[in-house]
Amino acid sequence: MRARDCILVVDDNPESLRFLVDTLEAEEMTVLIARSGEATLALLREVQPDLILMDAIMPGIDGIETTQAIKRTPKIAHIPVIFMTGLCDPGHVVTAFSTGGVDYVRKPVVIEELLARIRAHLANARTSHRSRLALGFAGRSLVALSDDAELIWCTPQAEALFVAIDPAWTPDRGALPQALADAAYSLTAADPVHPLASVRVAVRQLEIDLTLVEMAGPGETLIRVTEVCEDGKITDLQKNGGLTRREAEVLLWVSYGKTNKTVSEVLGISPRTVNKHLEKVFRKLGVETRAAATAIAVRYLTD
Repeated sequence: MRARDCILVVDDNPESLRFLVDTLEAEEMTVLIARSGEATLALLREVQPDLILMDAIMPGIDGIETTQAIKRTPKIAHIPVIFMTGLCDPGHVVTAFSTGGVDYVRKPVVIEELLARIRAHLANARTSHRSRLALGFAGRSLVALSDDAELIWCTPQAEALFVAIDPAWTPDRGALPQALADAAYSLTAADPVHPLASVRVAVRQLEIDLTLVEMAGPGETLIRVTEVCEDGKITDLQKNGGLTRREAEVLLWVSYGKTNKTVSEVLGISPRTVNKHLEKVFRKLGVETRAAATAIAVRYLTD
């Protein structure tokens, strides 16, 4: 089951605030409230809602200034802001959009219109977030799962692996192959204080690792799914090249054409550390370039 969308309503008018809270809660949304710009910024230091409904005109720090402060803060700048105001001045609308607001509704609010705008901007925000994730994890076998381990999205690499596990599997099932479902649920439902880092599953003569990566968004857990088939190759590189295990791991992934950044993500070390290991690999193999090191690695692995 997907987590409820969380909406922060910022308004200094108690009646307006009560009306919006009742309306949004009736739509099964979680609602946070703030009655000033100062209270909004203080609250955002503790939580990150999915969307903000911002009263443009308030005493003290108004909605425009509050939104400018939000957009200057990288951690929360991505949160969509919809302005609400009774003013009809076109210049005020332009100013609201120039601060980074995504939309603008006039008071008195037409509920059906407001809800439609909220849902549209929530969907856009989720799509944008997933696109950023896909770019950041390009070439990797990843899935995003709900709290109930239902499939939300996955990369093409993960799709290919799932088909290898279950030839009848298709993405529109909205679920992982049955052989992986229990293991995935053990990761998404783990104790948050003592979460499981990874689970290994044997299926169809394959060993599959499911590794917790991060929370991808509200109700979304990002998991890396990989076939375990590298240990023998790493041992061969260690033996033939006189390398440490970590050096052999770095060389193996470099031989796959991966950048230092990608290798760092796979191995859980910094790109700088990857480069240091690679320098040692070059010295031990007597080469000066990645291409030369890759050629030697391929030879070791095919002999």
